[in-house]
Amino acid sequence: MPVIVSLLAAFAAAALFGVASALQAYAARTEPPDSGVRGLLRVVLRWPYLLGLACDLGGFVAEIVALRGLPLFVVQAAVAGSLAVTAVVAVPLLAARLSVDEWIAVSGVCVGLAAVGFSAGTEGTPTVGPAFRWGLAVATGVLIAAAWAATRLPDRARRPALGLAGGLGFGIVAIAARILPGLAPAHLVRDPAAYLVVVAGVTAFAAFTTALRTGAVAAATAAMVLGESVVPSAVGVLLLGDTTRPGYWPVAAGGFALAVASALFLSRFGEPASVSADVGVR
Repeated sequence: MPVIVSLLAAFAAAALFGVASALQAYAARTEPPDSGVRGLLRVVLRWPYLLGLACDLGGFVAEIVALRGLPLFVVQAAVAGSLAVTAVVAVPLLAARLSVDEWIAVSGVCVGLAAVGFSAGTEGTPTVGPAFRWGLAVATGVLIAAAWAATRLPDRARRPALGLAGGLGFGIVAIAARILPGLAPAHLVRDPAAYLVVVAGVTAFAAFTTALRTGAVAAATAAMVLGESVVPSAVGVLLLGDTTRPGYWPVAAGGFALAVASALFLSRFGEPASVSADVGVR
């Protein structure tokens, strides 16, 4: 797949994920408060929330497309950058106020992603042996056990631990999707990596959602961003042969670090309720 198409797909994934969070925040903020199941259902069934879910689905498809032609470090940096999109969209949609530092962080995400995209080389071969797939399956099992154990930790440690578990789960999703030899149903039903996409995805969603229930959005989101960006990117470089353009690795490393660090600074936008709760505060 041409690199330019994959780059556009990665940026589309970031945009769609970011817009989805803002739309879901809008649905939650404009619904009368109700902590019961009925109130939750009213929010979920509102058109902004449903449109946000459609954007999430589109973002996942775009991410899969991007992973077919780009190194993991490029795609995962773009996904982390979706927080910048959420922050910007929240300004007109939710009347949110961004501080000067947050606008600088948004710019940092853009500059970092531009550097990563410009320096991107070819992805390594996605053909891996059974040992790699078994290792990924074992890692998923360990992650499930670790996420369960994290729920038993004290509040202060539980929030970032579950956020990190969520990020690592999303990272496994990206790695598993990357090593799929094809997306045809005949290939998917025979490849264990396809099932790991589902198992790791469900685990990641459950862990991150549990972390957010504590209300510590920034801590959980920051840990998630680190888990879903740094670890799979390292796997791509060290084990899957991902490379940059010749001589451009310092640009790629600097851009990746800038994009992720800026996304971490914007971590308060990592969950819809946090956006609505902070509107008008600054």
